[in-house]
Amino acid sequence: MEHSKENPEDYKAPARQILTCPPEAAGQRLDQTLARLLPQYSRSRLQAWIKDGQTQIDGITTQDARKKMRGGEILTLFFPSEPEERSLADAPEDIALDILFADAELFILNKPAGLVVHPGNGNRNGTLLNALLHHDPRLAAIPRSGIVHRLDKETSGLMAVARTLTAQASLVRQLQARSVRREYLAVALGEITRDGVIDAPIGRHRQARTRMAVTSAGKPAITRYQVVRRYRGATLLACQLETGRTHQIRVHMAHLGHPLLGDPLYGRGRAAPPGLPAFSRQALHALRLTLRHPASGEEMRWEAPPPEDMTNLLAALAAQVSP
Repeated sequence: MEHSKENPEDYKAPARQILTCPPEAAGQRLDQTLARLLPQYSRSRLQAWIKDGQTQIDGITTQDARKKMRGGEILTLFFPSEPEERSLADAPEDIALDILFADAELFILNKPAGLVVHPGNGNRNGTLLNALLHHDPRLAAIPRSGIVHRLDKETSGLMAVARTLTAQASLVRQLQARSVRREYLAVALGEITRDGVIDAPIGRHRQARTRMAVTSAGKPAITRYQVVRRYRGATLLACQLETGRTHQIRVHMAHLGHPLLGDPLYGRGRAAPPGLPAFSRQALHALRLTLRHPASGEEMRWEAPPPEDMTNLLAALAAQVSP
């Protein structure tokens, strides 16, 4: 899908945002209230803006993040004239994007396996963020260039990207309210006989810091799964996320004793049964995405068929004798 290209120098970040303090915020601090109204910004960033005198209450500038709200005040936040904390890694790059839907508020993307979402250690460029900045330079003024949820590098499928601050706030709230529905296709090792729910908190692994794990000190995580088809030595699952923890499906299925086929991180120590086809990545694809449009409130739904490598995998599994 083609869109007009714009010069990033032509774009100016919003000068200000005017908000009304809700009655239920009475008694809360200013920074707490702003964090609730503007969830796309971290509390520390909002506190810094308050300290720098970029916030007014009923037209009067304040630098007191602890000031208590009464409810009903008019809050004005003045944004910096240039995006903050931009690194050299956050540079536009001409990388092809498979855009399934685009309007003034949203992009819905079908991310290929192998594409990193954010720049980081070992991936300073060539990421989805770099591609988005090339495709729409105005995303430079939005935190994380509008990316509100992630897919792992080797996971393919649907992602939503906000094109405005208002859209980003709406999507973040929907994610927090768990009203965004995300369904994945996954191929797990072993023959799973029934549908189920995994309700187990996920946090950073104590020893291997690049891994996540089920731990009592972790954050709540819930994954629902349904058996789509059983093969000899593997099971095709439809997984729905109620939460969005890092590596959630991969961690939960490994915790259940059924790591994903091809998972190099959570499938260690679990050899695939003889005869299963090889797969060079975790067999996981974000198949469906449902959310409410940030502007219209209309419920919208998208589906992205599995990519060729996963389609070939499923065909190879089906060619075997099923149990």
